[in-house]
Parts: sequence; C-alpha cells; structure tokens
Amino acid sequence: MRRVLVDLARSRGADKRGRRAVRVTFDEAAIGGVAPEADVIRLNDALQALAAVDERKSRVVELRFFGGLTVDEIAVALQVSSKTVLRDWEFARAWLQRELHGEAARDV
Repeated sequence: MRRVLVDLARSRGADKRGRRAVRVTFDEAAIGGVAPEADVIRLNDALQALAAVDERKSRVVELRFFGGLTVDEIAVALQVSSKTVLRDWEFARAWLQRELHGEAARDV
C-alpha cells in the first residue's frame, strides 16, 4: 500500500501532470500529531531515513499506518512483544514528527 501511494503521488507530481503533489490527510491518532496535510512522498522519505536509524521501528510504522495492523498483530509479525511494538511506535512517532516538522520549518 505504501508503494502504491508513493507511486501515485510521484506520478501526479510529474511535469506532464502539472507538478501537483497528492495531499493525504492523516488521522492524527495514527501518526501522532504530524501536520494533517502531510505529503505521502515526504512521509516515505522520512520512513526511509528512519529505517537507516532503526529498521524495526520503520516497519512498525509501515505495518501500523499503511497496513492497518494492531499492536498485537505487529508483535506477532515481527516476533517481538507488544510492549516492544508500543515503545517502537512511540519513538518512531516522535522521530517522524520531528523530521516532518523540521522539513517544513526549513522550507519556509
């Protein structure tokens, strides 16, 4: 699902399509305070940067946000405890929020 959304956003941003990026409104509860108009491509880039820091935390976000899995389902899929998934989710949420808000501040 993540790749589909990113590919769609990139195709709509092409010159022949007027360079309009797809805006997706994220549920604040799902991503934890990231700007409601966050861009799928920026989120994808931030997730790739997070994966360089910690692959498992990136997978937790991907499975929870794009896959819609619950904490318990993610724990089974990644073969870790639910508490580990919750810690990873909290860290990743804060990290992504800093990355996305930091980019917005630098762009202004």
